[in-house]
Amino acid sequence: MKKILLMSCAVLMLCLVSCASVYDPAPQILPEHIKKVFVRPITNNTNQFGLEAKFTNAIIDEMLRDGRLSLVNSAAEADGILTGTIRRYILQPLTYDANMVTEQYKLWIIVSVSLVDRENNVTLWTEPNLEGIQIYLDATRGGFGEGMTEEEARELIWERLARNIVKRTIRGFGSVTSVSERKVPN
Repeated sequence: MKKILLMSCAVLMLCLVSCASVYDPAPQILPEHIKKVFVRPITNNTNQFGLEAKFTNAIIDEMLRDGRLSLVNSAAEADGILTGTIRRYILQPLTYDANMVTEQYKLWIIVSVSLVDRENNVTLWTEPNLEGIQIYLDATRGGFGEGMTEEEARELIWERLARNIVKRTIRGFGSVTSVSERKVPN
């Protein structure tokens, strides 16, 4: 019995090791000629006012913080153009107290982002359903000490999304993935 169990474990380990080495995609790195990027102002397809400016600024700040690419003020000067659209903005109550007052929320923002190689007129990458999620306790509810406002939750999402977009731009394939279209509500 011990021999069968030991043999089974050995075969399983061999399968795991061999399967892990089979799929090894070559990394797709930003082409050498792209040194300057223009961040086109993000468009907002939601009914929430002013989201696009905050998100655009978060991406620009993260690009500046990273420092590997130069930012330019027009598409004509750029080697690559970063475009994006805020597609969904969903604020969902999660938990309620005994009086049916919301205590906890889930903020879910879905954006579509892509990078275009201006010289070759080719889309280098696109993330059609990049999501940012923040679950937070309502700031007006006393006693927790961990609450935040909807604006603070949005800022955390902008920072996370901007970091992922810069990572996707610099490192390429496999660094960020979109959610399934089935998961995105209509």
